[in-house]
Amino acid sequence: MVIASAVQKGNFVYVYDERGRQLTTIAAGGGSHDGLQGYTATTVSVRKGSFIYIYDERGHQKSVIPAR
Repeated sequence: MVIASAVQKGNFVYVYDERGRQLTTIAAGGGSHDGLQGYTATTVSVRKGSFIYIYDERGHQKSVIPAR
């Protein structure tokens, strides 16, 4: 499936397909810099503390990188 949008509401990121169906929900963290960083057709990037976590359209973590 293709990620058409990702929206942060509170401490969660909701991921939707091109038909507006929710694909997954990802916890976004609660820090002042935490939350949705961006998304592509295949991934969602979420900052949690000092790291950025990369998830697929099903909410499975694919990688983690240090935040700058």
